[in-house]
Amino acid sequence: MTGIPTNQESHVTTGATVWLTGLPSAGKTTIAYELAGRLREKGHLVEVLDGDEIREFISAGLGFSRADRHTNVQRIGFLADLLARNGVKALVPVIAPYADSREAVRKRHRNSGAPYLEVHVATPVEVCSVRDVKGLYARQAAGELTGLTGVDDPYEEPVAPDLRIESQHQTVQESAAAVYALLSERGLA
Repeated sequence: MTGIPTNQESHVTTGATVWLTGLPSAGKTTIAYELAGRLREKGHLVEVLDGDEIREFISAGLGFSRADRHTNVQRIGFLADLLARNGVKALVPVIAPYADSREAVRKRHRNSGAPYLEVHVATPVEVCSVRDVKGLYARQAAGELTGLTGVDDPYEEPVAPDLRIESQHQTVQESAAAVYALLSERGLA
């Protein structure tokens, strides 16, 4: 006997960040959790960096000004890069409305050598407002909320994402499969 436990799971240790950007209620988080399950089944270490949770625990006190949104995205980008460099698939379903903020995160990853993929969950605002998972669109329409990304605050769509998903035309499982296929194509799954 070598003393090494024989019941330990085997893990794939190639890390990467998959940033899912899109409007509120586009399906980013739902796709991320579906993808996380698929990756875990294949032995990958996975962490979903949910934007709402990060805001509550790491970016508490930040508002929704452009500067605060940039700071929030950079904090999340740092965490994702840290995880990716250490063999974890960091799935990041975060709006990240500004192209320069997303590019700064991509650059951080490029500088560290950690793989980074940008997935645009390109769901039209009309579909998102019907889904309205958190009631944001209804609150904005009632005048109770201002600064809603894609409605009365900007959202700069990615010009050349690694993958564009139109979630209104496919199931969550199909969307997650498309991201998994991208990871496989890049040698990351």
